[in-house]
Amino acid sequence: MKLSKWLRPGMLIKRWILLLMLGLVMTSLGLAMGLAWVYRNYDFPHRVSGLVQAVTLQFIPHPYREMLMLTIGGFLVGIGFIQLSRSLLAPFLEHRADGQGLAEIIHAHRFGPAQPEFRVVAIGGGTGLSTLLRGLKAHDVAITAIVTTGDDGGSSGRLRSEFKIPPPGDIRNCLVALADAEPLMSDLFQFRFPEVGSPLDGHSFGNLFITAMTQVTGSFERAVAESSRVLAVRGQVMPSTLENITVCAEMADGQIVRGESRITQYRGRIRRIFLEPERPEAYDPAIIAILSADLIVLGPGSLFTSVIPNVLVNGIAHAIRFSPAVKVYVCNVTTQRGETDNFRAIDHVQALHDHVGGPLVDYVLVNDNFEPGRRIDPSLGVAPVSLDGVDQLQGVARVVLRDVVCDEQPMRHDPAKLSRVLLEIAREARSMVRTAEPGEVREPTGVVGGMATPVVADARRRGPRQ
Repeated sequence: MKLSKWLRPGMLIKRWILLLMLGLVMTSLGLAMGLAWVYRNYDFPHRVSGLVQAVTLQFIPHPYREMLMLTIGGFLVGIGFIQLSRSLLAPFLEHRADGQGLAEIIHAHRFGPAQPEFRVVAIGGGTGLSTLLRGLKAHDVAITAIVTTGDDGGSSGRLRSEFKIPPPGDIRNCLVALADAEPLMSDLFQFRFPEVGSPLDGHSFGNLFITAMTQVTGSFERAVAESSRVLAVRGQVMPSTLENITVCAEMADGQIVRGESRITQYRGRIRRIFLEPERPEAYDPAIIAILSADLIVLGPGSLFTSVIPNVLVNGIAHAIRFSPAVKVYVCNVTTQRGETDNFRAIDHVQALHDHVGGPLVDYVLVNDNFEPGRRIDPSLGVAPVSLDGVDQLQGVARVVLRDVVCDEQPMRHDPAKLSRVLLEIAREARSMVRTAEPGEVREPTGVVGGMATPVVADARRRGPRQ
């Protein structure tokens, strides 16, 4: 609980706290004066005089006894007030779906809902999207995660096949990433049943919960909303489409591979991705969120099986282009085996734009810290994404080169670094719009000619050119 939130003007909190403190002081003074009069004018029996002296701290010299009593008394009053407030208000707060604290609720009651700094829409799936959401959750932003529904492997694939629902796995990961519930509840949603020869083998409890909630509520979207309430999610999580889609790939050898899980297993170069049915209708709230956004983030995540399937949904790419938001593509920090082998940063962007018929984003964020990547086991078949040719994006998108890699897990982004850089990009873009003269085009700090200032750090950070 941040004290600054309670001290904001107009909360009608400080005045009553001061009045309470004044009342306590006056009551304490009256009690102290009464006890002092009794002590001076009443002769205590010898057998209790020692006890009276001990209780009144006569063995401690002035003014230390007074300071000690004030400290202990103030501490006890504070603890009692806080715990009483929690006991009285807990029934009204523990089931809130938005995870708001008491200070935010009171402020919203007095002045209306607080306006976030940005409305952020994150589009993708898999581990990359949940990593981004964990970082964004720490900032004053309104978050909407739009998740691909093409997963056909593991627990999600089995539930999708048996119950004819969108795969819940990526949705579950995003809910947990945005959860404000107790860690035990998040751990419960992520719990996976061990392989013991049971029908539950390999299933995630969260997947089963969302599936059961779908049966109870009658719709997948309501099931996600109710699951959000259980986890006290800060933000919204929604599918890009409610239709039963299959992600398909045309490989460089002409082979057609159907199913997200089979595409990476094929281990061939992907020529293009398409969906079956070809143009599934977008989920309307997803379109509304995109059109209302201040910042749209594509990725990080599997390029061909998490990011691109979302923009192939009918209406999603058009809404992104039409939205006034700042659009950023976050390039993966490493290549992905069986999907983007030997891909450079420019190859990621080109593949994205090829699938939607032209430029889609304003900025491309690429990691430029290659030092952690040197610790990646070569047997994994992945490597840091190369910066070769990135200058060719000039005029297409502004390239921002920053350190966004996780030092401990060099194949992933660092949530805090990534969210911080994305919000810096959004702030700079907003400031350019506010300060530019009519007809003037202004480049953001650190960006020259549509491309981020080339990194002049030593080659140890840049890594070898490929």
